[in-house]
Amino acid sequence: MPFTFSGAVIEWRGPAPFVFLAVPEEESEDIKEAARGQEYWGQVAVEVRIGGTDFRTALFPKDGRYLVPLKVVVRRAEGIEVGQRLTASLELAARS
Repeated sequence: MPFTFSGAVIEWRGPAPFVFLAVPEEESEDIKEAARGQEYWGQVAVEVRIGGTDFRTALFPKDGRYLVPLKVVVRRAEGIEVGQRLTASLELAARS
């Protein structure tokens, strides 16, 4: 089942800065329900499309919602900046 949502690009500073797309709470709840039994330490493997870029990653749980990690190669390909609002679609990744 595909999920489509819009969210803000945020930065989290740990030892190094990480950039994420925040999944809204409602969609996070829907994804959590659909992924029941597929999560690994709270993370959920997904296939994501932003603009013309497809990539595979794992959703990161934070404060009751999910965050989509945005790799540098994806940010460069799509011209993504912190603070920008993006629309993304994602599907749960097939279990291997």
